[in-house]
Amino acid sequence: MPELTQPASFSAHVEVDLTTEAAGPKPTTSLHRRQAPLADPHHQLQTLAALDLSHTPHGGNFGQAIAQAGWTALSPAKLEIFQINVGKLCNMTCRHCHVDAGPDRTQENMDRETIDACLRALDQTEAHTVDITGGAPELNPHFRYLVEECVNRGKHVIDRCNLTVLLLPRMQDLPQWLADQGVEVVCSLPHYRRLNTDNQRGSGTFEKSIGALRRLNEVGYGKGDPKRRLTLMSNPVGAFLASSQAKMEQEWKTGLMQHQGVSFDRLITLNNMPISRYLEWLEQSGNLQRYMELLVNSFNPTTISGLMCRNTLSISWDGRLYDCDFNQMLELEIHSPHQQRPHIRDFNAQWLTQRNIVINRHCFGCTAGAGSSCGGAIDA
Repeated sequence: MPELTQPASFSAHVEVDLTTEAAGPKPTTSLHRRQAPLADPHHQLQTLAALDLSHTPHGGNFGQAIAQAGWTALSPAKLEIFQINVGKLCNMTCRHCHVDAGPDRTQENMDRETIDACLRALDQTEAHTVDITGGAPELNPHFRYLVEECVNRGKHVIDRCNLTVLLLPRMQDLPQWLADQGVEVVCSLPHYRRLNTDNQRGSGTFEKSIGALRRLNEVGYGKGDPKRRLTLMSNPVGAFLASSQAKMEQEWKTGLMQHQGVSFDRLITLNNMPISRYLEWLEQSGNLQRYMELLVNSFNPTTISGLMCRNTLSISWDGRLYDCDFNQMLELEIHSPHQQRPHIRDFNAQWLTQRNIVINRHCFGCTAGAGSSCGGAIDA
């Protein structure tokens, strides 16, 4: 494999070469860089479709599952959240990443024109929250501009942060800046113990994450201030469902305070989705069939009304529109009765209300057990 080098423009932006271990742990490389078959979203969908789930409830057909729960189709509710994926560039390359993000993904980054189109679309809605994600969204050169514009509009802004990015030289002031803007920081941390976190995200991740959490605590995050809310997000380290969110939150608060002196406001749990690098791990570890059976067998009809795809619009780095971030990674674009391949520059709020949400087998991940969304468990 050829040596990975960071383009000068991106290295200059963050004042460090993101390809190095010093910039962030990298237990693997992206599917994109390896040109692996699963780098193709259509191959991922074919892999899931090829599984024999005929012996499971609903035969592994998500449409039949929701139909038996009384939903003829999955329809949108009132639009509340703009989730903007500003790119796939990241200083880490985690084994479970459904985005296939990494330091090699320099081309997939939202430009200023598309960000302005997002803001124009936002102004046409009553959405109260802008959820900024990536990759590591902070690495997009227009990240701070986007945050400021959303805050000026009175929106609640969420930054989905991998924590280690806050330790990069150019990001040293970011914790204070985010606090000044009143941004909620949602941080990925698989576990409050070192071993499980490092196993999933790479050696040294836990130590770096704790260092970043301490910096956030120092500027007022994790202290109960609603304007400086610090949320931790946990994915299971393995092929099983997320545990009880409420029980885990208390356990984590006690563990992190006792052993690390770190505090946070809330914990959300998220089932791993059988997409991208987590799908690869499931295949390589021999867990794919069993995990999909687990998701289907754990289908919970009470989660359907609270699915994030119903109140959220997902916008990709290039401005294309999706029902959720998972559909975005599988390139399952919104089905609009009025427009082929809808784009944010042609945003029409009325048209969006008339669509049916695009579904596939991976959707069982969001309805399994207590349910799973970017806001955590649904049926907690």
